[in-house]
Amino acid sequence: MISLIEDLYPICRSIMGPGTRSTLDRIASEIPITREGVASGTQVLDWIVPDEWEVRDAYIAREGSDERLVDFRASNLHVVSHSVAVDAVVDRDELDEHLHSLPDRPDAVPYRTSYYSPTWGFCVSHDQRAALPAGDYHVVIDSTLAPGRLEWGELLIPGEIDREMLITTHICHPSLVNDNLSGIAALVEVGRWLASVNRRYSYRLLFLPGTIGSISWLAQATSIQRIDHGLVITGLGDPSGFTYKRSRRGHRDIDRIAAEVLRHVEGSRVVDFSPYGYDERQFCSPGFDLPVGRLTRGVHGEYPEYHTSADDFDFFSGHQLDTAVDLLVDVVDAVEANRTYRNTSPYGEVQLGRRGLYRSTGGAIDSQAVEMAYLWVLNASDGTTDLCDIAHQSGLRPAVISEAVRRLVEADLLEIA
Repeated sequence: MISLIEDLYPICRSIMGPGTRSTLDRIASEIPITREGVASGTQVLDWIVPDEWEVRDAYIAREGSDERLVDFRASNLHVVSHSVAVDAVVDRDELDEHLHSLPDRPDAVPYRTSYYSPTWGFCVSHDQRAALPAGDYHVVIDSTLAPGRLEWGELLIPGEIDREMLITTHICHPSLVNDNLSGIAALVEVGRWLASVNRRYSYRLLFLPGTIGSISWLAQATSIQRIDHGLVITGLGDPSGFTYKRSRRGHRDIDRIAAEVLRHVEGSRVVDFSPYGYDERQFCSPGFDLPVGRLTRGVHGEYPEYHTSADDFDFFSGHQLDTAVDLLVDVVDAVEANRTYRNTSPYGEVQLGRRGLYRSTGGAIDSQAVEMAYLWVLNASDGTTDLCDIAHQSGLRPAVISEAVRRLVEADLLEIA
């Protein structure tokens, strides 16, 4: 995952253009995504796909000097994404109208975009901005805005049934490691794992430009009615604990399952839906109302490194990303296991010892917990209570409940209701 992030970090990505295509090319070298897209000018729901942007160079220099005071080659964050071309001499006051900085974080370069309003601009640290003296400046942005194609990557991993779980992440941000190279790397790794195991559900993975990408996908998707569960993933490598944001209704199966898995993860939290955030707000818009939540660590706007040059490799932790993938696997496992069962011997307590069920389970699952789970599962499996509810009632981890169910089914003590 770190190797993938290192390869993607230098690429100047936007919602569409050569950087986005290069990113999808690199993802396709890891997992077999298909490429879909729509042309500039296409009406997608209430939006119109904009022109494609390519930037080749950009800088600010004192008039008459070759020294670059601000240089796109040093960081692609220095140029406001989708800036129109400019080659002009401006005075300090006019230059200041096109500069973006953060007075409260004077050493960080912000990330800014202007996808739908033609303008140009540079992003600099506030210390850089304050150090620019009066005088004339040569500003150059060698860029092109022209009709092109908005693209995304999609991978469908078929399961035993055609009901789907959707997992999606955004690919449009430039050199920001946590937001969102961590999400890209995690989804690639989860895709590789899903393709290696047998699954009941089918899984649809989407690598999309933010907002306009998910809107474009929704406008043409034919699989929406098959989606039973969904997750938007982003920001999985920072030092924070996990945050799960519920879907619009707040009580869909993915909401219940994610809450139960996170219940046993120290420092995690579950928050209610709001129509502000990442692409969950598109999937959860009232016309679609899909069962899609969001899993992240630090929440956008709540950590100072967000959308700045400080979101770099020093802020990111490979260990945090690794445990995020483990958590995603736990959520998928819980989704797969969540069924309703019926106890086949419901009169009185079953004699488990006679069936050899009181034995060490080995591995990572505690044997005593599994033995307690036998009792909970058998008592609650009346044909109306699913495993997520049993995990909630018992306080046991969903993985423990699933292991108990597997053994009870093998012993012919449970059947699917």
